[in-house]
Amino acid sequence: MASATAVVSRRGNDQFRGLFTDTWDVSCTLDSASVSTGATATDTVTVSGVVLGDMVLGMSVKVSEAGLVRRAYVSAADTVTIVTYNPTAGSVNLDSTTLQLVIGRAVV
Repeated sequence: MASATAVVSRRGNDQFRGLFTDTWDVSCTLDSASVSTGATATDTVTVSGVVLGDMVLGMSVKVSEAGLVRRAYVSAADTVTIVTYNPTAGSVNLDSTTLQLVIGRAVV
């Protein structure tokens, strides 16, 4: 498991007035480990203030994901987990990249 470095986040709800009580715009450097065929790997990002139940609304990286399937979710207080699954015919090792996340806390 790898962890993200150089995490920068901006907190506020100005873009989603009325839908979310809080939002986070997170940018960090991510250097994922190689993922073998049929395997999964996880990375974590520390995001101060997020809690279970918050939603990862979007995720992007600035490299080709080479057929990998990725999912991001809040896994614990202050922690976002990115799960990477490799359904391709060979191992994939992505370059270090900038990861962008948008996270929201819904009005309950």
